[in-house]
Amino acid sequence: MTSETSHSPDVPAERGATPAQWLEGARPRTWPNAFAPVLVGSAAAGLAGGFVWWQALLALVVAWSFIVGVNYANDYSDGVRGTDDDRVGPLRLVGSGLARPATVKRVAFFFLGLGGAAGLVLSATSAPWLILVGLVCIAAAWFYTGGTNPYGYRGLGEVAVFVFFGLVAVLGTQFTQLGSITWYGVVAAVAVGSFSCAVNLTNNLRDIPSDTEAGKVTLAVRLGDSNTRGLHAVLELLVPLVATLALVPATPWALLGLAAMPVAWKANGPVRARATGADLIPALGLAGVAMLAWSVLVSCGFLISTL
Repeated sequence: MTSETSHSPDVPAERGATPAQWLEGARPRTWPNAFAPVLVGSAAAGLAGGFVWWQALLALVVAWSFIVGVNYANDYSDGVRGTDDDRVGPLRLVGSGLARPATVKRVAFFFLGLGGAAGLVLSATSAPWLILVGLVCIAAAWFYTGGTNPYGYRGLGEVAVFVFFGLVAVLGTQFTQLGSITWYGVVAAVAVGSFSCAVNLTNNLRDIPSDTEAGKVTLAVRLGDSNTRGLHAVLELLVPLVATLALVPATPWALLGLAAMPVAWKANGPVRARATGADLIPALGLAGVAMLAWSVLVSCGFLISTL
C-alpha cells in the first residue's frame, strides 16, 4: 500500500513548488502524446468527409487532460513508493519534496476529472457507450503506477501507451466525428501508438538502473539495455516508415510523413550511440517532436487530398 508520506528527504515542502515547477511536473515534453493522435484522427475523419471542429477540440481537451493527469498521478505514486528517490530526468514534485503527496494526488484527480467531463460531453454527442471507454482510460491512467499492483511495474506500460494514446485516441477522435473508423485511421493509429511507445521506452531506458534498484519492473528492465535499444529503433523508425507507405492507397500525399523521418532518426541517435542517464533526455524530447511532425505532415496530406 502507498502512504501520503514521501520517502524523499524532507526539503521545504511547506513553501510549495513554484508555478514553473508545477509546469515541469506536468512534463510538457510528453504533451505531443496528446496532440498528435487528435490531430491525425481529426484529419482522418476529414479525409472521409466527417471533420467536426468542436468535437476535435473536445477530444483535444480529453487527451491533454489525461496526459497531464497521468503524469501527476505517476509523480504521486512513484514518489510515495520511493521510486523517484534517486532519479535522473525531469523534476518530480513528490520525490523532490517540493510538493505534498496529497496535493499532487488532488491535482492529478482534477485533470483526470477534467478529461472525464470533456469526454462525457463528447460521448453524449456521438456515442454514449464511449463513456465506458473513458472510465477505462481513467482507471488505466491511475493504475499505471497507482494502487497495490500497478501494471506499469510489470512491464505493461508501453502496451497501455500504444492502446490508449495510439489506438483509442486516434480512432476515438475519428469515430466521434465520423461515426465510424476507416482502415487508414487504423494505420495512422498504429504509427502514432508506435511513436508514443518510443517516447515512453526512452524514458524507461534512461531509468533502468534506478528502476531496477527500486523494484520497478518496466519493459526496459525486462528486456535489458541492448534489447530495449533495438525495440526503440523498431518503434521510432521502422513502424512509422511502413505505416507511411501503407497510407499511399488512401492518398499519395501521405508521403509527406516521410519528411518527419530525419527527426525520428535524430531522436533515435542517442539510443543508437548507447547513451545513458541524462544523455538520453534529448532523445525523449526529440521522440515527441518526431511524432508531432509526422502527425502534422500526414494530416496536411489528408487535407490536401480533400481540396
